[in-house]
Amino acid sequence: MLNSTGVPDKDQVVSRFFDEKILSSYKAIIECYEDIPCNPCATSCPVSAITIAPDIHAQPVVDPSVCTGCSICVTSCPGLAIMLATVKKDKARFKIPYEMNESFEKGTEVHAINRSGEIIGVAKVLNVSNYPHQLKTRLITVEVDASLLHDFITIRGIQHG
Repeated sequence: MLNSTGVPDKDQVVSRFFDEKILSSYKAIIECYEDIPCNPCATSCPVSAITIAPDIHAQPVVDPSVCTGCSICVTSCPGLAIMLATVKKDKARFKIPYEMNESFEKGTEVHAINRSGEIIGVAKVLNVSNYPHQLKTRLITVEVDASLLHDFITIRGIQHG
């Protein structure tokens, strides 16, 4: 499906996630589905939780036992292909990269969007960070229903009026 639509299928997406026991704390989820020459995630990780085989074209791999959920890799990825995820009871929380001009305030409800660009529910903005080391990539923390764990990818503001 990725080659024909540009959107990974459900099995590809699920293969990038860890089980819910591991996701009891934030862990990096890397959605690189093709071998390309890229390594900012691995070189920026302060604890070496992300590795790339000796061939720089290989897809990165996260060791969840080492990942601290610091989020440096999220804002270092030029392809916006990394997010952090955690699951608490019936809610999934994500720290996602965001480079659009739209701004969000803590507590705002926004549309939860899937990989096809469709609205799949409501997300609540929990935090927005924009530190100098992040350059132009803001890190937005959102919460969605846990049933959206493998479907959610980003947010879009809710237009009123």
